[in-house]
Amino acid sequence: MTASNRPLCVDLDGTLLRSDILYESLLALLATNPLYIFLLPFWLLRGKAHVKRQLASRVQLPAETLPYDERVLEILRTTTQRPRVLCTASDRLLVQPIADHLGLFEEVIASDGQTNLSGSNKGQALAARFGERGFDYMGNGQVDLKVWAHAGGAIVVNNGIGLANAAARHTEVLAHLPSQNGGLITWIKALRIYQWLKNLLVLVPLLTAHRFFDLGSIIDAGTAFLAFGLCASGVYLLNDLLDLTPDRMHPRKRKRPFAAGTLPLLHGLLVAPLITLAGFALALACSPAFAGVLLCYYVMTLSYSLKLKRIVMIDVVLLAALYTVRIIGGAVAINSDLSFWLLAFSMFVFLSLAMLKRYTELTSALASGKDMAIGRGYSVADLPLVQSLGAAAGYIGVLVFALYINSPESLELYRNPKLLWLLCPILLYWISRMWIVSHRGDMHDDPIVFAAMDRSSQIVIGLCVLIVLLAI
Repeated sequence: MTASNRPLCVDLDGTLLRSDILYESLLALLATNPLYIFLLPFWLLRGKAHVKRQLASRVQLPAETLPYDERVLEILRTTTQRPRVLCTASDRLLVQPIADHLGLFEEVIASDGQTNLSGSNKGQALAARFGERGFDYMGNGQVDLKVWAHAGGAIVVNNGIGLANAAARHTEVLAHLPSQNGGLITWIKALRIYQWLKNLLVLVPLLTAHRFFDLGSIIDAGTAFLAFGLCASGVYLLNDLLDLTPDRMHPRKRKRPFAAGTLPLLHGLLVAPLITLAGFALALACSPAFAGVLLCYYVMTLSYSLKLKRIVMIDVVLLAALYTVRIIGGAVAINSDLSFWLLAFSMFVFLSLAMLKRYTELTSALASGKDMAIGRGYSVADLPLVQSLGAAAGYIGVLVFALYINSPESLELYRNPKLLWLLCPILLYWISRMWIVSHRGDMHDDPIVFAAMDRSSQIVIGLCVLIVLLAI
């Protein structure tokens, strides 16, 4: 049989798909109910094929949203003169919908709950079906060497020249499509280092307590900043892993590394706990009390990612609380007293920004012709209410600040507290402008990051810092 008419057998995970169905289904299941993790060891006692069947029977993965390798799809589209077979170790319950969606395969061979069709099992199954050297096989990993030992030809996908050379020792290598996985820049994007801007809030107590020239306080605040950043990045990774399907339906979030398949899911599952533990190690180095605050932040963020972000109003209140916890953490890190005024001001202002985030998501959904924000509990009919509640919260925050100016605490900290009145119109302008920008559809879905990049907001921040320094 010549190469031109040998069946082309294509692996799914890591080859046709820039992801892994086993991890996709596991994460989808844990996203619906994290308690399933306690059943996994019992399923595993009956074998890997049984685990895959249990996962496949409990989840659905929308085939139209999965990240396919366009190079492989192009080969399949242009290969019509010979049979095309989707041959994978993933469970048939999840594989068949993918084959049906693509419409590019004449046959599907997959795990069935009894046999895990991987490595030597797959090679023997294909040899029994098509004969020794009677098929070409497209794969991506070391385990596929056991399949290429039976194949007439090999197409190596998403791996380096080392695997291609190893495959050549078993059969003829017909083509090599190198890996397109991301590198350092992709990891920086996945860790969302730019979101660390939010953690600058831990420095606020350093400024309000007028301890910005105290070296010990600066070191403690800097350690707290890094600890919050690492912990937050760990949660971002976990959130992206649990939100694969909703992210793929979002016009911007579908480009995130795990949703787009540019980073392996397994790597994310390994890195997320490691950097979280690194964050807690830094927190303990700062102080046990600060580590306790960081633990509260982590539990709150994890609760938000797993469930609470889908519950109307609880989500925005929790978001506002998460911003405020950063300020609390900064105060605890430098052993400074917490200011009632600062906490009240931050809670209302950040509630406004949290509502602004939801408002932006809803306007995006409305522009896309959708009735609901993806992965949220709000509908586009809620837009006027979200707008009014959010703007009111922001103005109340400014009111709290105005009351603070004449408080005994302000008179004690500032030599010229009346200068602080200049901040009120500036803050009113900034909050109003943020809402107008969002109303016009010109805002990124994260107001904090938008403010950090927005020239007008940068000027406002500079003016506020200058006025505070003059008032001291």
